[in-house]
Amino acid sequence: MHRSFLIFAVAFVALMAGVLLYVARVPVEHAKMAESAVPDAAVNSNGPDIVQYPAFTLNDLDGNARAFSEFDGRNRLLNFWATWCAPCRREIPVLKAFQAEQGDDGVLVMGIAVDFADAVANYAAAAQFNYPILIGEEDAMAVAESSGISFIAMPFTMIIARDGEYLGAYLGELHREKLDDISNILTQLDAGQITKDSAKGAFELL
Repeated sequence: MHRSFLIFAVAFVALMAGVLLYVARVPVEHAKMAESAVPDAAVNSNGPDIVQYPAFTLNDLDGNARAFSEFDGRNRLLNFWATWCAPCRREIPVLKAFQAEQGDDGVLVMGIAVDFADAVANYAAAAQFNYPILIGEEDAMAVAESSGISFIAMPFTMIIARDGEYLGAYLGELHREKLDDISNILTQLDAGQITKDSAKGAFELL
């Protein structure tokens, strides 16, 4: 009886060890799968907490492949939208007015359409965008998910610094006062009045 109990106890311990090992591996494997599903990210050599925005290439309205790196050197708002999204359509005139005031060195709005190319092209003909529009469907959503935010709905806007570092995101329809807040924070950052960490903290409060 004692020997049988000992064998059972050893088998039970081995089984539980296997279960715990599997449970420990699940988050790691899930993270690897999630990492492989998004564009490549470049980690800045200054430290592990400074992560450059993932490089990606999407087609523009003319069907030409455009790399995100083409727009380096400017603060950028990546606005994820779709033609079927009513709040997205409402904020487009606001974004256009904001972009018109930014000039050649201000914040650059970039529309990232999570939609079909034909639908976006037809909508763009009437919308007359004054900022770049890139189209990605599933690829565009993968770019949005690389922000690390667990739930993403549209419209969704990511804030990227001049050097390519991801600073934060805003979930929901952008109104002019929010755009002004974002612009003011980026202006202070460019002037050296606040640090990157302070800017990130401010964007979390928007």
